[in-house]
Amino acid sequence: MTEPDPPAGSGSPTGADGGMPKAVPPAASGPPTGADDGATAPERPDRRPSRSRLALVVTPIVGLVVAAYVGDALTTTWADKHPLLLTLLNARSRVLVLTTNQLDAVSYYLAAGLRLLASDPLFYLLGVWYGDAMVVWMEKRSKTFGEQIRMYERAFAKAAYPLVFIAPNPYICLFAGASGMPLASFFTLNIVGTGARLYLIRRVGQTFDEPIQAVLRFFDRYRLPLFVLSVALVVFVIWNDRRQGKDEIGSMLDLAEHPPDDPEPDGGGPGADPAAGTP
Repeated sequence: MTEPDPPAGSGSPTGADGGMPKAVPPAASGPPTGADDGATAPERPDRRPSRSRLALVVTPIVGLVVAAYVGDALTTTWADKHPLLLTLLNARSRVLVLTTNQLDAVSYYLAAGLRLLASDPLFYLLGVWYGDAMVVWMEKRSKTFGEQIRMYERAFAKAAYPLVFIAPNPYICLFAGASGMPLASFFTLNIVGTGARLYLIRRVGQTFDEPIQAVLRFFDRYRLPLFVLSVALVVFVIWNDRRQGKDEIGSMLDLAEHPPDDPEPDGGGPGADPAAGTP
């Protein structure tokens, strides 16, 4: 190891034991402090967005969550009367099974595809911006929420690309961004996988058209009581999610106000134990 430079103003560079003077390299001849041990400034902080940029991502996510809740409440009311609007509000598989036979192929694939893909790039971007710190932030929301995320995290570690193709939910998209998955690969797998999913749902709808029509007739016959029941169920789900710390809207608003900190330098890297609270 090289000898450290003497402190400024210490006079002659003579050793403390009175021995021979120690050689002192010229000030400009050595690298800056920290360069010789491989220390470099972390790249992640440079990617962190401003509050205004973060709000541009969080706001549409909140809007999509609200739209999904509204779609859940209106499923029994709009499934037969306004299938296209219902699909744009909420493209869950159960909704698509009910609406696919009432839409032409172009309307179905465009509306459902755009709705399913709408939030995926936003969560991917959050992963790119915050990396493992975002994953840890979400894990700490609650015990139940954290266990669910860690389950997806373990699955993603074993089969990242297949999961983006088969099940690109918000967690998987977040992990894809945090892991550094190339943007082209992410979009290709996501779009192709979503198209395959929509094709399978349309085939299911065609195969079971008669039972689906019977369900729609039931919705039409009991429209008002089913609407009241649907609204009550949505309210209960929102309340229960908040009680368990899984409130999506609250999580996004909290993220906008208190974004996750970057990992500490000694907090470990991507392979650290998430349960220990370190990225």
